[in-house]
Parts: sequence; C-alpha cells; structure tokens
Amino acid sequence: MRVALLADIHSNLAALDAVLRDANGQGFDACWHLGDVVGYGPDPDQVVERLVELRVAGVGGNHDGAAAGLLPLDQFTPLAAEANRWTARAIAPETREFLRGLPQMVREGEVTLVHGTLADPLWEYFSTYEAAERHFELQETRWSVAGHTHLPLVVRQPPGGAELDIVVPEHRTVVTPGPGQVCINPGSVGQPRDGDPRAGYAILDIGAGEVAFRRVEYDIAATQQRMAAARLPGPLIERLTRGR
Repeated sequence: MRVALLADIHSNLAALDAVLRDANGQGFDACWHLGDVVGYGPDPDQVVERLVELRVAGVGGNHDGAAAGLLPLDQFTPLAAEANRWTARAIAPETREFLRGLPQMVREGEVTLVHGTLADPLWEYFSTYEAAERHFELQETRWSVAGHTHLPLVVRQPPGGAELDIVVPEHRTVVTPGPGQVCINPGSVGQPRDGDPRAGYAILDIGAGEVAFRRVEYDIAATQQRMAAARLPGPLIERLTRGR
C-alpha cells in the first residue's frame, strides 16, 4: 500500500494542488493529512473542500483547533494568533465543523497518525531526543507519521532500545529505515521551514518498507498575492519565498 503523506498544508491551495498533481504521477492508494490544514494561508475553505472531495483521512493540529475555536489564541505567537483570528472569521460553517471533528490521533493498520507527538499530539515538536523517546514509548505500531515541525525527518527506534537512528532526507531521497519502530515527518506542504520553499510531502510504501520524499514547485507569488489581499501579516507572506 502506497500512502501520500501531507502535513502542515496551512491554507495554501496552490501548494496542495501542486503536490496532488505530483503524487498522482507517482501513484498512491490512499492520502493522509497530519494536521494544520489551516492557519497562515489565504485559502482555508478551498483546502478543506479539496480534502473532503478526495476523502483524505487525517488528524487535527493546533492551528486547526484555534481556527475552530477549540484552543485559546494566547498560546500562539502574535503572528500566528493574528492569522488564526483571520481564519476563524473567514471560514464557512462547514469548514469549522470539519476542523472541530478532526481527532488528535488515528490508527490506520500498522500506522499511527498524529500532528505533534504521541505524548502531546497538538503541541510537542518531534525535534529533540527526549521528545522522540517519549513518542516511541507510546507508539504501538510499526510506523507513525507526524507533522508540526515543518521539517522532513525519519527517526527509527531499533529493536532492543538501541540508540535512535535519524535521517534528514532531501528531495527525491528514498529512505528504507530497517527493523524497529519508525516515525516519519514528510515536511510541510504549505509552509516549509528547511530553507527550501518548494512544497514538501512524502509517499510511504508500507509493503516495501520505504518512504520517498518529494519537493514540488508551485506558484508562490500567487499565494502571496492572495495573502496580501486578505491583509495577513507581512512576515508570514515573505517567509514563503525563503522557506523559513
């Protein structure tokens, strides 16, 4: 089974559509999203509509919870809070209902989906050794997939509790993790933070035991123009160019 993994779309329809076109060319059997469908970007309703059309399974992130009125905005940075405030005003009732219905964790066969970590699904970043240890203590499946950091990553907990094996993949890297439990972050579709502004995603081939990381060009300027028209914060607009 081949699964397209989409994380941190952040209301960026142009990036999402570019990723879906690329994924269709690669071939996949299912598509999962890993939270933060909305926030930051200008197209929350359209992104949710696309996911609903494609019957994409997934989990909620902290920005989804904020836009749906489930999380207080004082837990966010001022720029993120301003963007979430705009999103909450802009979204249609159906979008709000979709966001409110997203679970914090989903198990799909031998894969567990979460936005942050299994220890703290909405807020913890899978970015330290300690966070990884807490996560793997709770992971019951062979694979887990997460988002939140906006950085592509593969971390493996070998059998017997040996030291974690960490891979930071680049574009078109195919990683075959080997035995043990594995957590995959596909990077961000709509707000990359690794210095590469292209939309990022991954395809997990469960049968082959490997994951392929992909980067896709999209019309960044068009998204920035829509953000400016919506009067979203300037720094959020500018960072799309830098991928930071």
